[in-house]
Amino acid sequence: MQRREFIALIGGAAAWPMAARAQSSSPTGYPDHPITLIVPYAPGGGNDVLARAVAEPMGKSLGQPVVIENRGGAGGSVGTRQVAKAAPDGYTLGLGGTGTFAIDPTLYPNVGYDPRKDFAPVGLIATSALIILVNQSVAAHNVQELIALAKAQPGKLNYASAGAGSGIHLGTVLFADTAGIDLTHIPYKGSGPALTDLLGGHVQIYFSSLPPAAGLVKEGKLRALGVTGLKRSASFPDVPTVAEQGLPGFEAVLHYGIVAPAGTPRSIVDKLNVALRAALADPKVHGHIAIEGAEPLPTSPEEYAADIDREETKWSALVKKSGATAK
Repeated sequence: MQRREFIALIGGAAAWPMAARAQSSSPTGYPDHPITLIVPYAPGGGNDVLARAVAEPMGKSLGQPVVIENRGGAGGSVGTRQVAKAAPDGYTLGLGGTGTFAIDPTLYPNVGYDPRKDFAPVGLIATSALIILVNQSVAAHNVQELIALAKAQPGKLNYASAGAGSGIHLGTVLFADTAGIDLTHIPYKGSGPALTDLLGGHVQIYFSSLPPAAGLVKEGKLRALGVTGLKRSASFPDVPTVAEQGLPGFEAVLHYGIVAPAGTPRSIVDKLNVALRAALADPKVHGHIAIEGAEPLPTSPEEYAADIDREETKWSALVKKSGATAK
């Protein structure tokens, strides 16, 4: 099933400190009416697809529909802030991710929430790697050749991003820092324009999400050098990881999960986690998640809390190093 068809089909439909303020028991009969899952981005994007992939099966498990509500703005921080301020009763949830929890709090001077204190994590949904693409004119066929080329021409190679402070931008910053090379950043307003200029040779390098890269690589229009996860992607099984190519331990992946407002009763969080994990065990959900080049990553609430802490520490340092800011 193609991504557009999937969206059309379902379009209607650290330890536990973040929930330390939670009550000891939940209201009886939860849930007794529909649950809202706020996606802090516009409909149709990757975050939206992942949320919808689990919303319907979670609703079936819970006995009440999980209704997607898109509230975009300010890199996802507007909708995320609304989740943080919602009543902690289990009826308002939020889709969290690397952007909103690990990048935005440093990128935006007044983001309006604390990713460690203002949410009760339910569980992760999935993880998604990036793929290093180069224009066919670039004289590099693997990561080591790209690094050697960049070292021979400091600052001469430029890379596109989907915007300053985006996961794509910061993933490239991490790569350049780890490899000890100097690349020039050319920010774009979204992946579409960035890929267009990469194809045209106006930029040489782009760390792309996986879905738009597949056809371009298969048709020979762009060259794939490596994927940024710790293991190879099922979408590109013949493309080695960056870690395999001389940068051991390198990882630049995006995470996506579900959170509730801090103070949500632990019993409700546990019930939501069971429903989420059941959804992620469904092969049909795996297929929908694969549309975004992502892989399921079921966790406990505690594991997700620890993940948020690690990711914010890692990516906030990269935001500071890059000098990116947003207002």
